[in-house]
Amino acid sequence: MKIAILGKPFEDDITPFIQALFEELQRREAEIWLVEHFELFLRNTIELPDGVQTFRRGEKLVGVDVVLSIGGDGTLLDTVTYVGAQQIPILGINTGRLGFLATIPYDSISIALDALYKGHYAIDERALIRVDSDQEVFGGINFGLNEFSILKRDSSSMIVVHTYIDGEYLNSYWADGLVVATPTGSTGYSLSCGGPLVLPQTNNFVIAPVCPHNLNVRPMIVSDRSVISFEVEGRSSSYLAALDSRSTAVDMNVQLAVRRENFTARLVKLHHVNFLTTLRSKLNWGLDKRNSQLK
Repeated sequence: MKIAILGKPFEDDITPFIQALFEELQRREAEIWLVEHFELFLRNTIELPDGVQTFRRGEKLVGVDVVLSIGGDGTLLDTVTYVGAQQIPILGINTGRLGFLATIPYDSISIALDALYKGHYAIDERALIRVDSDQEVFGGINFGLNEFSILKRDSSSMIVVHTYIDGEYLNSYWADGLVVATPTGSTGYSLSCGGPLVLPQTNNFVIAPVCPHNLNVRPMIVSDRSVISFEVEGRSSSYLAALDSRSTAVDMNVQLAVRRENFTARLVKLHHVNFLTTLRSKLNWGLDKRNSQLK
């Protein structure tokens, strides 16, 4: 099996588990590819097997069977940008905090690897959001798994986001910003803005204003077959556009629109893990001692 690995630095107490991961991959005679910056960290942290090769962003991962993302949810979001339209399955190993997307605890790596090699897993297809603009905004990586956001600059007053769905005027949001989230992103920034939780396989976007000036404006669910476009006004000459964890300043004159991307992110899901279980365990959703009687 050919395996690509991306990750971020981890704490010392996690080191033995990562060492065990590479020893297990070596025992199984896996072909290992490491993203360059993570390989440099690992060289000074653990003993890597011989024959490990490296890759950079933008390079084709030819023949790779699965990509391991070692870190937290932010690392997995970044991993999606490396995989892109290649749609290679991604398995998230959680060495961070929440682990809503990276669902495999670092002390269960050997169990996860065994499931991979035996084929005891499913593929969870997750919709992506794509940003189209009349000027390059995100350096060619114009898709994300969680959300697209338009936000005011730190020092500016509120902005006005005129929003259109398939060319039809929806609303002008007087707010600190606006979030358009995928179902996957409904548990992220959108949730903190009062947006609803949406099951991953529903074909929707959530439009949620950030700190709206008009309190009767509420989050809205629309079809992800829609094209949502924006015109932004404000006292500043620019605003922030964010795509998952990547953000950049954008001139007010830049035309932006979002739609569903033509390809998906394919997340490896082990059979004992599902969205509803993760929802309850990670967000303490429905935490009530009375619920224990219903299990």
